[in-house]
Amino acid sequence: MKSGMLAAEATWTALSSSDSGTIFLYDYEDSLRKSSIWKELKEVRNMRPSFHSPLKLYGGVLYSGLEAFILKGKVPWTLKHKGTDYDATGAADSYPKIEYEKPDGKITFDILTSVSRTGTNHEEDQPVHLRVPDWDKHAQEEWPKYKGIENRFCPAGVYEYVEDESKDIGVRFQINAQNCIHCKTCDIKVPNQNINWTTPQGGEGPKYFMT
Repeated sequence: MKSGMLAAEATWTALSSSDSGTIFLYDYEDSLRKSSIWKELKEVRNMRPSFHSPLKLYGGVLYSGLEAFILKGKVPWTLKHKGTDYDATGAADSYPKIEYEKPDGKITFDILTSVSRTGTNHEEDQPVHLRVPDWDKHAQEEWPKYKGIENRFCPAGVYEYVEDESKDIGVRFQINAQNCIHCKTCDIKVPNQNINWTTPQGGEGPKYFMT
């Protein structure tokens, strides 16, 4: 939240001092480095990567405890993740299919109910802000191996594979961009990395204050 506030302030400064069509947020990184965010992130930078190091699970737990309570990120090294989220995605046939219980409407809820409670709103006729260069090619690359991983990692039902006999693989790829809550999981997690999240027209999206 603080990083967004700093970005807004940097944008205002840039717009106020420039009459040209292009602006640059020169103040943003400086403001970020001087804020409490930078210190907090530096302190915890090695925690998650430690689990992907030779320390593995239990070593990562112990190391994270040391970082949190003693080292406070003051070590001279920075650990790295061994790979990316999308590279870690396995083929669907390598795992058993999970059958989830039907939502009870009290503790668990269906996707559309959850999305409605975020107050998400996008104009129906605005350009789709989730950019996929070729929908058919995307389906051909993703469906046979991953069996619609997008509609499993997306919390808002944005992506669907709809049965379509006219397609070689029997389904067609569909994007319901109006449901998007801007988590950006698709941009990070999709295996072939061809979904590009962009800022929606008018800055529309979820209004979490309604909850």
